[in-house]
Amino acid sequence: MKRQNKQKGNFWNRHFVVSVLDRYRDFTMQKKISMAFLLLLVPMILFVGIWFVSVLNVSSHYESAIRNTAIISEFNLDFKKNYDYKIYLITTGNKTYAQQNPEEDIRYAEDIIRRVKSTTENEENRECIEQLERYFQALEKYTETIRKNVMLDGKYDENRDLWENGVQLVTTNIQNKMLELLYNENRQSAIAYEDMRNINRNMIIISLLLAAFLIAAATMMVTIIPRSISKPIRYLSNITKEVAQGNLDVRAHMEHGADVKILADSLNVMIEKIQTLIDNVMLEQMRLREAELEILQMQINPHFLYNTLDTIVWLAEAGNKEAVVEMVQTLSDFFRSSLNSGKDIVSIESEIRHVSSYLQIQRVRYQDILEYEISIPEEIGNCQIPKITLQPLVENALYHGIKYKRGKGKIVVTGRIQDHMCVLSVRDDGVGMTKERLHQVRGGLTTKIEDSNDFYGLYNVNERIRLKFGEEYGLRIDSISQEGTAVDVWLPLES
Repeated sequence: MKRQNKQKGNFWNRHFVVSVLDRYRDFTMQKKISMAFLLLLVPMILFVGIWFVSVLNVSSHYESAIRNTAIISEFNLDFKKNYDYKIYLITTGNKTYAQQNPEEDIRYAEDIIRRVKSTTENEENRECIEQLERYFQALEKYTETIRKNVMLDGKYDENRDLWENGVQLVTTNIQNKMLELLYNENRQSAIAYEDMRNINRNMIIISLLLAAFLIAAATMMVTIIPRSISKPIRYLSNITKEVAQGNLDVRAHMEHGADVKILADSLNVMIEKIQTLIDNVMLEQMRLREAELEILQMQINPHFLYNTLDTIVWLAEAGNKEAVVEMVQTLSDFFRSSLNSGKDIVSIESEIRHVSSYLQIQRVRYQDILEYEISIPEEIGNCQIPKITLQPLVENALYHGIKYKRGKGKIVVTGRIQDHMCVLSVRDDGVGMTKERLHQVRGGLTTKIEDSNDFYGLYNVNERIRLKFGEEYGLRIDSISQEGTAVDVWLPLES
């Protein structure tokens, strides 16, 4: 039974220690430091407080004993001799009662007793003082009786007897009790002094033990607290290193510590957001690449090539060799600009050469209905633009605007600087669009419509510009039915 109780007690002790350690681990760093400070400060305060109260108490006893000793020392040790002699002179008639005034000696002695009684803490001295008070009352009684007998001019024998058997006996007792009182107070002061020495000695021992405890506690705190701070930080540092090396599947798991838990949760959220951003960037890059490939495939489509080759054959059959040579050179320039050594971003100057080659080829084919004009300021010639941006816009102007117009139409390509941006405009005087159609086209610039190819080229061009430079850039379209359409390309002025 005792063994079971002991095992049960050990279990609860271990459970308590584990519970305390778990609660300590969950504390914030500030609370851990505060607890360490209190653990070191509270024992010191308790030690100083106990020492101060003990020393103050013993000092009070010691001072009281010393003060009482000094008061008792005021008592004349010749009190018995002097008082007995005074009464003897009065009894024999050598001196009058008024001349000797023995009551003065009694009052002086009683005053000493009264002062000691108000401050003494010794129980023996209190009993001794009570006896002294009775002795002084008896002495006063004997002295008063002798005074009355002297006033009656007689009773010498009675007075003699009172002096020998009364006064001298009482003064002897008073003298002895005063010496006993003095002895007790001296002994009390010696005891208080010894108590003070014991307290000081004990406090020295306790202070050494306390110093050892504080050193051990400080050593433990210096070890535990920095470790409880540095260990999770090192753990989180390793997590961030893995993230920096590209491992975004890692996550921080902190079971203890309020501060580091918050930090770990924030780090996990940051990793998840980085993963999401990387996924979005990869998706946007894929979309950008798909758009570029689709744009390139759209431009190098068989129909355009077939029609251009048919035009060259037709010119050759007509014997127009110069036109054939020019057409072939223009077609070569067009494809060279389209490929552009694999570069995605080109200068506006290079992009203008590409669209100019395209318009030259199309003007040969559609010479009856097509005119064009290109006017680009030199100051924007070095601005950057995704390649094959203007050609799809020019193609839309030709096939959706000019071809449906009766008579000749004109495509104008211009450039300007506006609102600290570079703006290229492709304008035609074709059939234009209704408000409903314009609203659909504008919506198709930012939303890919899978079932419709009408806006696919414009969507790809706009998406490539926004992915390359930002969402504040891209295409803006205006159109008036039967008057024409204008497409503005907004680009950064310095790229």
